[in-house]
Amino acid sequence: MAKGKRPLDTGVTQYQNKSKFPLAAFIFVFYVAMLQGWRLRVSKLFLIPQRYVLGIMGLLAVCNAYTMRVCLNLAVTQMVNNTKNDDSHFDPDACPDDSELLINGTVSLKPHAIFDWSESTQGLILSAFYYGYAITHVPGGYLAERYGGKWTLGIGLLSTAIFTLLTPIVVKAGGATWLFVLRVLQGMGEGPTMPALMIVLARWVPPHERSRQGALVFGGAQIGNIFGSFMSGVLMAGGGDWANVFYFFGCFGILWFIAWSIFCYSTPNTHPFISDEELKYLNETVTSAEKANIRDPVPWKAIVRSVPVWALLFAAVGHDWGYYTMVTDLPKYMTDVLKFNIATTGTLTSIPYLAMWISAFIFGWACDFCVKRKWHTIKTGRIIHTTIAATGPAICIILASYAGCDRFAAVAYFIASMALMGGFYSGMKVNALDLAPNYAGSLTAMINGTSTISGIITPYLIGLLTPDSTLVQWRLAFWVCFAVLVGTNVIYCIWADGKQQWWDDVRQYGYPEGWKHGPLKTANEDKERSKKKEAEGTAL
Repeated sequence: MAKGKRPLDTGVTQYQNKSKFPLAAFIFVFYVAMLQGWRLRVSKLFLIPQRYVLGIMGLLAVCNAYTMRVCLNLAVTQMVNNTKNDDSHFDPDACPDDSELLINGTVSLKPHAIFDWSESTQGLILSAFYYGYAITHVPGGYLAERYGGKWTLGIGLLSTAIFTLLTPIVVKAGGATWLFVLRVLQGMGEGPTMPALMIVLARWVPPHERSRQGALVFGGAQIGNIFGSFMSGVLMAGGGDWANVFYFFGCFGILWFIAWSIFCYSTPNTHPFISDEELKYLNETVTSAEKANIRDPVPWKAIVRSVPVWALLFAAVGHDWGYYTMVTDLPKYMTDVLKFNIATTGTLTSIPYLAMWISAFIFGWACDFCVKRKWHTIKTGRIIHTTIAATGPAICIILASYAGCDRFAAVAYFIASMALMGGFYSGMKVNALDLAPNYAGSLTAMINGTSTISGIITPYLIGLLTPDSTLVQWRLAFWVCFAVLVGTNVIYCIWADGKQQWWDDVRQYGYPEGWKHGPLKTANEDKERSKKKEAEGTAL
């Protein structure tokens, strides 16, 4: 060992150091050489660039998140024993059910229904997911920024997959209370999904490819709703056990996590088998947080006083109210009111999401085309598409409730409702990018996290409004949804804006007249404070 060098391992004999160091060095050099050769060989096996592999895996991530979110919505219809006797509540408006089998005066339809939960209890269970989801939405974005989106997203969805897999065991052991707690934990695992994906895409996707990649990745939400509803119906058809739904989607989530861990990384520079050409291309075209100049802190003081932000928040609450009403309670309506069997319910529930997925692309193309041709401004486009996506579904769900037992008409109205709701994606959903391109991530996290309260309220409220799950009771629940959708849309139409706000770039726009709340914090002020603290620490 050279003179003056410290031993490699304190407390280990010099003999051991001499014998182990050459071996360790040889292993390290051999590993690096093998890794480099392996990286080059593996990179040649991929027929598409790694950023598109990431896009496909991101789509599956969102799909996986939504399947685990919605699978309970259909499964709960087969978990609860809604048996009824001859002297039970009589509903003159009840739809005929051709599949009912009368045995000793009791209707028996669900061989695996072992729970006796009221409608309000079911609503509370269905809303539990969103308690956890709202809690971890903003912290998830912070963790992804600090530690990387790969593991923030991966571990979050892995935990949700494990909890999904354990659902049958937990609910049979602890009933409604344990299921409620488990659903909160599932929501906490999924909270970081969207913020983490946004951060990963920002590191990987060049600006001119973001529209396509965004459509690819976030289209996984509707694919997840379609796949989750359809497969749940298939798995429970013919008297199938509802537990199979949770086992299937839990395993699906774990398999996704394994693939995500192997093929995807937080940044191109940490990817072990990206090609040299793609790495060079991404380093030249993508401006990551590591390369960007230090930005000013998020101007929360100005954001919470911004009228267009509040208008956007109201629109988001209206969107989530209508969307969660459909996602959470449409399977129950089709099963309890329209009396479809579970296989048919699964198939018919998936069709509206397919319509929404297709219409979102059509509305997006139409809005961009009109703005490009200068037929209307960005603000007008946002208002038009948000109005279509709010008032259209509001009218359709009311028409569906008054269609009564006309199954064809009711399903057609529900499909039209979700198709029109696709206008939200070219309306208020992208309005945050108009208002604050520099702080779109923080603004989106705040809006989405706050509007999730709709997901908490709607299932429980509908459970309270439909204790007997009759057509008349559901009609009242749909009128409430109508009022929220239309009311929030009116607020958005009055105060919405499509221009960049002054607080998004105060250096360029300055302060508006009448601003009396003091200057916003800047990055330079934070630097000076840090230098002062360092100087004080050195002096001490």
